[in-house]
Amino acid sequence: MPKDISLPIDASRIEADSGAPQRLAAIDLGSNSFHLLVANYQHERLQVVARLGEKVQLAAGLDDDGRLSEEAMQRALDCLGRFAPFLSDITDANLRIVGTNALRDAHNSQAFIERAEAQLGHAIEIIAGREEARLIYLGAAHALAENGRRLIVDIGGGSTEFIIGEAFEPKALESLRMGCVTFSRRFFPDGELNEKRMRRAELAALSELANIQRPYQRLGWDDPVGSSGTIKAAASVLFAYGDTTTEGVITRSGLKKLRERLLKCKQLDKVALDGLKADRAKVFPAGIAILGAIFEAFDLSQMRYADGALREGVLYDMAGRNTAEDSRSKSLESLKRTYDVDTRQGLNVADTAERLFDQVHQAWSLSSEQGRYMQWACHVHEIGLAISHSQFHRHGAYLLEHSDLAGFSRPEQRQLAFLVRAHRRKFPLKEWQALPVAQQSVTQKLARLLRLAVLLNHSRPETAPPLPEISADSNSLTITLPASDEPTLLSTDLEQEQAFMEAAGFKLVVKQAKSDG
Repeated sequence: MPKDISLPIDASRIEADSGAPQRLAAIDLGSNSFHLLVANYQHERLQVVARLGEKVQLAAGLDDDGRLSEEAMQRALDCLGRFAPFLSDITDANLRIVGTNALRDAHNSQAFIERAEAQLGHAIEIIAGREEARLIYLGAAHALAENGRRLIVDIGGGSTEFIIGEAFEPKALESLRMGCVTFSRRFFPDGELNEKRMRRAELAALSELANIQRPYQRLGWDDPVGSSGTIKAAASVLFAYGDTTTEGVITRSGLKKLRERLLKCKQLDKVALDGLKADRAKVFPAGIAILGAIFEAFDLSQMRYADGALREGVLYDMAGRNTAEDSRSKSLESLKRTYDVDTRQGLNVADTAERLFDQVHQAWSLSSEQGRYMQWACHVHEIGLAISHSQFHRHGAYLLEHSDLAGFSRPEQRQLAFLVRAHRRKFPLKEWQALPVAQQSVTQKLARLLRLAVLLNHSRPETAPPLPEISADSNSLTITLPASDEPTLLSTDLEQEQAFMEAAGFKLVVKQAKSDG
């Protein structure tokens, strides 16, 4: 019976499941606000320990060339400095920091990320739009007790996510490039607020929505739910003015009245409404323009607000990592089926790679979590054959880097794609050097073990072959083959591999055991 592509559950996860609560933390680096959530996870539920949020308006710091200003970066770093004391007792494995649209778009986002990582001592992951949507749905779904098919909408600072799902499973995921901060800069640049500008913003949102309007309506939903600050604020204002009798609910007629109140303000810096926090006022009209377009496009009569969003979704997703529920393993299983990957060969390569890893992981200081990426790469290393046998390692890397893989951040996908790219032929030094510096040492070691595992299974045996003796020190690998008077396929392959490694600046030593005679 074929095995799945997950590794054994970490001991820390087992301990957490045995009764002791697991302390988890997530930081959401949004385009409008940064949020910190610290919670204890136990019995599949979160108990909040600390919750902080600050309006950083990172997207407002993007100039016409798509670069974050120094002022915006400093605002963000100052905020992270205030978050840092809450992370002192959180282990690295239980903390995730995710960046969204502003950091996806900024041409100099890496410069900010390096400064922020140095300040926090932890890696920052930029997640793709659909992965952001998946995590938002996961957080919102846990906050909703009702069953049925839901439409979840989250209006952020730089993007708006739309998800249709049932229970904890999303059926459709989309992230559109429209948000309350970016639309404020685009349609109200000088702060003037009038009917013409409001309608232009609504029409721009409708244009974005045209791409998903029909497929979403065909799929259908029973319950439209909003999970963002814009939607929470809109519901709060409507209730404060008596435009809705139920707290947390937005009606189409109430939204029309809210729009009229905003237009009477005439200037963004004069927006002041009951129920609206002052720090949201300037971006609120743009958010309402987007929300109004959503009601128009999907012909909604009402929408209710629900707690639970990206940061909650990150925590629930993290709790499921390294277990049978790991969404990353499920994504790769789906990809294998889509591209008809040879399961037996993947299993044999993975089995060999795991035994190689066991022999050298201490000498090379490799963790089980790092080994997981090598295992995943083993199972999908031949995915590019679905396109062409020629250069299939390049095709496979492209598919892995550019596919929507639920559970993976962009850096994780790039690392996995690199391992597949590097599993045969010349070692891709240029691509390796383009990886973050912190990943380079570990990734080249994993790639070298993967390459050996593929060579050892070159003849595509029924089961994984016996393993030669292998040892490692510093940057060197030594492999000892059984005694033989004649060249073999493996010895010939290893001779070529030695040349590839030498050209890349790595060392592979191939020895042959002495014969008993």
